[in-house]
This record gives sequence, C-alpha cells and structure tokens, in this order.
Amino acid sequence: MAMSYAALGNALHTGEKSYGIIPHRRRWYVLSMILMAISVSLLVGRGVNPGYEFKGGSHFTISGTENASTASAIEVIAELVPDAIPKVKVIGSDKVRVEMGALEADTAEVVEDALIEAYDITTEEMSAGLIGPTWGSDVSGKALKGLIIFIVLVSAVMSAYFRAWRMASAALVALVHDLVFTVGIYAGLGFEISPASVIGFLTILGYSLYDTVVVFDKVKENTANVTAQNRYTYAEMANLAVNQTLIRSINTSVVALLPVSAILFIGSFLLGAGTLTDISLALFIGMAVGTYSSIFVATPVEVSLREREPAIRKHTEAVLTAREAGTGVVDADGNVRVGALVRGAHKGVAAQPKRKRRS
Repeated sequence: MAMSYAALGNALHTGEKSYGIIPHRRRWYVLSMILMAISVSLLVGRGVNPGYEFKGGSHFTISGTENASTASAIEVIAELVPDAIPKVKVIGSDKVRVEMGALEADTAEVVEDALIEAYDITTEEMSAGLIGPTWGSDVSGKALKGLIIFIVLVSAVMSAYFRAWRMASAALVALVHDLVFTVGIYAGLGFEISPASVIGFLTILGYSLYDTVVVFDKVKENTANVTAQNRYTYAEMANLAVNQTLIRSINTSVVALLPVSAILFIGSFLLGAGTLTDISLALFIGMAVGTYSSIFVATPVEVSLREREPAIRKHTEAVLTAREAGTGVVDADGNVRVGALVRGAHKGVAAQPKRKRRS
C-alpha cells in the first residue's frame, strides 16, 4: 500500500525513509551544469528581448475602444511608418497598446491622430509618450546596481548568521544558478524583459534565499557536533537535514506557486499582457527553479566545500573506516534509515544504541 503524503513526511523527518540527495550530488551537478550551459548559450546566441523601456521608443495606449484588436494598429503603422516594427498587444477587453521605436514629434502626432480615427475614440482616450535611450540606460544601470547590492548584502548576512563562509558561498551559487536559468528561459522563449520582469527577478532571488536558509538551518542543527560522534559523516547528517525539510520545501513551493499561477492566468488571458503578467511570469519560473536549487544545488555545494576542511575530511575517513569494521548504520546509498538513531541527531549528535547490561 502506498505511503500517504503525511506519513512520508514523518518518515523522512525521523529517518525511517531517506532519499540519497547528497550521496548522489554529482548527478545534480551534471544536470545543473547542462542547464546552465543551455541558458548561457541562449543568452549569448539569441540574447534577451528588452522592452522599449530599456531601448527607448514611443508608445500609444488606446482605451475604451469597441474594437480591441491589433489589426487596425498594425495597418496604421505600416502605412505611416513602414520601416517600423511595432509591438501591439491587447490589454483587457477595451485597451490596445502600441510600442515602437522613437518617432519625431510631427510623425508621432500624425500616428496618434490616425490611431484615434482607426479605433473611433476621443483624444481623452488616447495616451502617448516617448522614452529616450538615456532613460532606458538609466533603468538598466539601476537594475544592475540593485542586483549587485543585493548579492553583497546577502553574502554579509549569510556569513554573519551561519558564521560559515561556505554556506554563504553555496547560497550565492544557488542564487546565480536561479538567475541565469530564469533569464535563459526568457531568452530561449523570447519573453520580453520589462522593469516589472526585473522586479520579479529580484523577488525570486529573495524567495530562493529564504528556502535555502531553511534547509541550511537544519543542516547547521544536525551537524553542530558532528565530529563528537563516530557513527555518521557530515554528508550523511546533511542529507538527513535535506530529507527532513524536503516536504516543507515542496509544500511552501506549492502554496506560493498556486496564487502566482492564478495571477499569471488572470493577467495573461483575462486582463491581457502587462505589468501583472511580467511580474507573475518571472515569479512562476523563478520559484520553481529556486525550489530545485535549494535542495539539489545549495546543500550539495555546501557539503562539497565542507568536506575540503581537514577536520571534516579526517572525521569522514574515521567513520568510514569504523563502518568497514562492521559498525555501520547506513545503507549502500549512504542514507541514514534507523529512526531510533536519527532522533538524537536533532541536537547535532547521533544517538547511540543502549548497551546491554552485564548479568
């Protein structure tokens, strides 16, 4: 009979059931490197698709029209500005937005009048504007500055909180992984990057960091006094921590993705493309990737860094040597499965079996 979801969570927490996430970390490294290679190749080959806010250009927004279609706007632009490549999108049921390259003031006025006539609206229902390349460059610079400040602050806070630069480094690796992969998806699928998308990117970094901190907290708790016992290695106790927080990570992700999915659906199909869609799309992709990285990237990288420490490496060798002598308590995959022994690991030290009294 299949184990219920609640029973599975309890079994993972007590150590009665365990998945070999850390013992098999090399396969996750390979998978992540393949994903990163694909993302980087897309970024280099196809490049990102920046919105007109970054490139600069003219925009026209038609409101209150009974003919909310893109055909009329495309015909007007093709007739008046044949060299232009406009982006026309319907927003909601009665609004159309046209974005294109920068226009001269006289040309922009002619286009505006033609759009008013084509959609049979009043001048009050038409809004137009021009964003220069300087403003777009300024927006790009501030977005990059915000990202750098975020990474610097994360490094300082993580190092101070965990008192271990290795955890901070592993968290940053996961953050870079999430950002590159998310932007790579945008490049591959041709999604437009707007200021709202950039806000979404920064938000998902915070979400990914939160999920990683939760897992690292458990790793720190389980491994606090790992060298004081000789039954489990650092990697095994870290693997236990990942399994103990696995159900929580899944639940948190599902709870977060459901409302974001609803917002993405409403923004895309009911209200039309816009700021709401840009933010929710970035959040949806980033949250899914962030959940993966907190489990399969952050902790495995942290363990790989810690195993380079002389004390941890010496302790691991001692445990494995003792295990070869017949005192091991893990399976072939390196998973801790004995619940009675694992319960003591909540304080960082694996519980020892009771010794039989001599008669």
